[in-house]
Amino acid sequence: MVNARTYPLWRELAMSEDLPKEALKTVIEALCTPAMGPDGFDSRGDQWREEALETALPALLARTSAKRLRGRLLVHGNEKLLAALAAEGTVTAADVPAILRHRRLWPGLVAGLARHPGQVEAAIGLLPRLADHEVEQVVRDWDPDRYTRKEGAVPPPPVPQALFDAVLEASLTPLAAYLLHPEPEEGWEAMSSYGKDWSMELGGRSAWAMLARCPERWEQLVTHPTLGAAVQHLLLDQAEIQAAEDARTRAAGYLPGEDPEEELPAAELAPALSEELLLACLPALCLPELADLPNPQVTARRTLHHIARRVDTNPRLADLAAEQLHAAADKAVVRGQLLRLPEKKDTDYEFEGRVRLLAEDLALLSANPDHLAGACAHLAALDQPAVVSHPPSRTLIRVFDGNLPADYDHPAQLLERHNEQRRAEILAALAANPHTPRAAVTGALNALHPAELAWITEKTEGPAWFLQAAAAVPAPEDEDDGVLRLLSDDELDQHPDPAAVLQSWLDSPAAADILSRSEIYRALVKSRHHTLEHLRQIPADEILSRNEPAIALTILLEHCGHSTGRWEALAAAMTFNYDDTKVTFGELLDSLVATPAPTPSS
Repeated sequence: MVNARTYPLWRELAMSEDLPKEALKTVIEALCTPAMGPDGFDSRGDQWREEALETALPALLARTSAKRLRGRLLVHGNEKLLAALAAEGTVTAADVPAILRHRRLWPGLVAGLARHPGQVEAAIGLLPRLADHEVEQVVRDWDPDRYTRKEGAVPPPPVPQALFDAVLEASLTPLAAYLLHPEPEEGWEAMSSYGKDWSMELGGRSAWAMLARCPERWEQLVTHPTLGAAVQHLLLDQAEIQAAEDARTRAAGYLPGEDPEEELPAAELAPALSEELLLACLPALCLPELADLPNPQVTARRTLHHIARRVDTNPRLADLAAEQLHAAADKAVVRGQLLRLPEKKDTDYEFEGRVRLLAEDLALLSANPDHLAGACAHLAALDQPAVVSHPPSRTLIRVFDGNLPADYDHPAQLLERHNEQRRAEILAALAANPHTPRAAVTGALNALHPAELAWITEKTEGPAWFLQAAAAVPAPEDEDDGVLRLLSDDELDQHPDPAAVLQSWLDSPAAADILSRSEIYRALVKSRHHTLEHLRQIPADEILSRNEPAIALTILLEHCGHSTGRWEALAAAMTFNYDDTKVTFGELLDSLVATPAPTPSS
């Protein structure tokens, strides 16, 4: 035990070139022994010791060869320091056993060791001890100072080819093994409904990160006897997406490692995969490895959507593998009974999204008229969109300097405001598929909302017969465009019965839509024309917690009065958790009135 105030001296002794070899053991013991005081462990003094040891550790390791002493020192190095010392050669492969007695292996240490040609083989031997997601980091973090290196500093040598190949193989192996035995893991069925495709299972982020670093080897790797299937899946899923992201990055500036002064060509983005590579990847296109998984209603749906994503990102596949895609779509629909949809539940908020996604995938992949007609019928059966127009806010008026766009209040524009044009958009895609029966499309057109028909007319570039059929759908007898227009108080002043207008808002189908009802409630509560009867029809939490207190203040004072029981009942009733069985403000008031008033004392 040494005096804590002497640690700076021990640090300087350790770093001194004049320190004799005979003193090394004593200095190491002094700096490695926990600081103790008269009352036991000295936490403050030990912090000074650790700081001194961290500074002196490189010098001590460079001068110490005895295994026991080196092991004593290595325990106190942090990961960043030990990786840097391995890159310098101070820490070697012979030190790894001592390091791993007290901590798990990390990628930085493997990369540091591999900087030296004589240790590359030893570094490769350590790769199996890393977690699957850490193996790629050996290459990714090969140059940890790439963003902070000062001008004139020497960069590290390139990654040894043997190490790169070993990391590439180790990164691809987990996906290749999964494709050989794609058995669902425990709890898979509980999680399966959350995934729309197989991105999580086939994502292979580390594998793709390595594969993207060697595009010159893709043609060779797609035919690899054990890794070829994994490479094909990754190229189909990731190559074009990565190319598009890189193009966007270049448009915004430049990619890491590129010269910012170099002018980039303005040529159109070329496909990441050549036609030969796409053809080589066709064996994996329709996910044959996942064809026989259990729970076909879920797995077939995910497979269909995953294939559709691949065709969407690689449009040339629609021509190169047309028959293969049509057969895969038919198989998925039949095996998973995808067009036999369960009855929609009130709490199933994703039902319509699933129907739209299924119809969109079939429009892209299917050549079966019956299946395409079924997709049209399911689209037509969806709930009508709620199209609401409200007066522009002051902020919006300021943004446009008082000159709002001419189409601000047009039905087609209002439909897009909440992305409600998706049904019409997908029906247009179905119409563009030459195998879709026209009668099925025109039948679905008759079920669309007037705003959706307007959107098709104004925004879609579909077949001529489709646009003509949409324009020929008869307008409602009252010539209503299907838009619920929320008027300002000044506009309501011009109406003979403002209260009736507000009631029409509450009676409209839009008041039942989850996206639009809050807009309607908010507009009605803020209007000076509302009455108590209007407020009674609105959910209580909208009145009490989502608007200014002044709205409910007078009403509650009148209903509760001097009754302690009613005020207590009010407090007990204010437990508004989000659900679909909300108590209306009227029901809340009635429950307060039903509370007996206190008997006046004589």
